[in-house]
Amino acid sequence: MTMTALQRDSILLIHPLGYRPEAAGRDISRLANLMPPLGLASIAAYLEQRGISAHIVDCFAHPDDQRVIRDTLRAVRPAFVGFSCTTSSFLDGVRLAAMARSELPGIRTVFGGPHVSALRERLLRDYPEIDFAVVGEGEETLAELIAAGGEGAERIPGVVSRRGDEVVFAGHRGQGLELDSLPFPAYEKLAGYPAAYRLPIFNYPSTPNTSCISSRGCPYACSYCDRSVFRRTFRYNSAEYLYAHLEYLRERFGIRHVNFYDDQFTFNRQRVEDFCRRMVDRPLGMTFNCAVRAEHVDLELLRQMKGAGCWMASLGIETGDPELLAQHRQNADLQMLAEKIRQIKQAGIRVKGLLMMGLPGETETSIRRSMEYVYSLPIDDFNLAKFTPFPGSPLYEKIHELGSFDEDWEQMDCMQFRFVPHGMSRERLEELFTEFYKRHFQRPRVLAGYAAMLWRSPDSWKRFALNLGDFLRFARSNRRIAEETPHG
Repeated sequence: MTMTALQRDSILLIHPLGYRPEAAGRDISRLANLMPPLGLASIAAYLEQRGISAHIVDCFAHPDDQRVIRDTLRAVRPAFVGFSCTTSSFLDGVRLAAMARSELPGIRTVFGGPHVSALRERLLRDYPEIDFAVVGEGEETLAELIAAGGEGAERIPGVVSRRGDEVVFAGHRGQGLELDSLPFPAYEKLAGYPAAYRLPIFNYPSTPNTSCISSRGCPYACSYCDRSVFRRTFRYNSAEYLYAHLEYLRERFGIRHVNFYDDQFTFNRQRVEDFCRRMVDRPLGMTFNCAVRAEHVDLELLRQMKGAGCWMASLGIETGDPELLAQHRQNADLQMLAEKIRQIKQAGIRVKGLLMMGLPGETETSIRRSMEYVYSLPIDDFNLAKFTPFPGSPLYEKIHELGSFDEDWEQMDCMQFRFVPHGMSRERLEELFTEFYKRHFQRPRVLAGYAAMLWRSPDSWKRFALNLGDFLRFARSNRRIAEETPHG
C-alpha cells in the first residue's frame, strides 16, 4: 500500500496503556485516578483547526481498545499514527506502532511525550518502528510534519528523523506557543468523556469532574523533574481564557469540579486574583483543586481562592528532612512550608501533601523525619511517590553514582523502588513506605477527616466501597497491579 492510498491529512493519536490489557482491572492506579490525555486532546484541537483530521484512542481509559485501533486504522486509513508516551508506556507504544504498520503498510509512526523528548536520537537508533520523534510541544511541529507528508522532516524544528542511515534532530523550536491562542482541548474526541475519567479518590466534592491544564512548564529547577518537553519556559493562560475554559466545560459537559494539573497555579498572583474575581462575580457552580508552591500563596490570596470555589490545594513537600530537601530543591524552608500549610487550612481549603521516598541521600533517619513532619501538620491527604530517576531529569545523568538503579522502563511508574540509595535496601524502603501510610491513616484526626467525606465527597466513598478489596490488596502487597503478568 502506498502513501497515496492513505488519507494524507489524517492522524490517529494513541495514549498507550503500558502493560497487558487483561491486567487493567487489577491496576490500583486506574481505580484511584484516571486522567484524560489532555496533551493529545490539545494537539487534536489544534490540528483540526488547521484542516487535519485527528482521532484519539486512549488505551488507559479503555484498555481493550486494541480492536478500536485496528478498526480506526482500517476505516480512516490515516497517513500517520502518533503516540504520546511516558517512560513506562513507551515500549507498549512501540508494540502498537508495529501493529499499525502491519495493518497499514506505508503509515508513518510519530512518537512524542516526556520520554521521547528526553532521549531523542537514541530512540530512533534503537527502535526501527519509529519514523519520527517530536521533541517539545507537539502542536506546531506535528501540524508541519503532517502538512509536509513527512517529507523534509530533517528541516522541521522539533523533529527527529532518519536521513539514510543517519538520525537527524532538526533542533528545538524557537518561542513557545501563545497559550491563549490555542483552542480548548478536543474533549469530545475522548470516548466516554467525562464519565470515563475520574479524579483521585477523596480529591473532589462532586461529579462529573475533570482535569485541566492552564500553564506549561515550571520556573523552578528541582533535581528530580524532567524538563525535556518545556525546558526552562513557563507560560500560562490569562484569567479571561481560564474562566472561558471552565465556562465551556460547565456548559458543554456539565463539569462541576476541575483539578488544575499545573505545576504552579498561583505563580502569577494577579492572574489568580482576576480569575477568582470572575468566579465570584459570575459563578459557574463549579469548584476546583490546584497545586501551589509555598512561596506563592498567603492567607489573603487563599481566602480569595476559597471564595472562588477552591476545594483542595496540593503542595510539594517532597521530604521532611531539611538537609535532604536542600540537596534537591530551591528555597528549601520547611518552617515556611509548615506555616503555609496552616494558612491553607485556616482559609478553609483541604490540604494534600506531595512527598517522595527514596531520593538520593535518603536514609531511615530522613524518612522518620518526614513522617514526624507530616504528622505534625494539618494535612488531610498525602501522596507518597517512590522516587524514580526519569530521563530528562538532572539526577538521571549521574544516578548510578548515587545508588543502584534497575532501569526497566515498563516498571518506572513511581509506584516501585527502581532506584535504591546507598545504605538502603529495597526491602527496607518498602517496609518504611507501608509504615508511613499506615501511621497516617491510624491518626484520629485523619480518620475524622475521611469520615467527613461521607457528605463532602459521597462519590469517593461509593468508589472506595465498590473497590475495597482492591485497595486492601494494594495496602497488603504494595503492588500496583495484583498478580502481575509479564508483558506479552
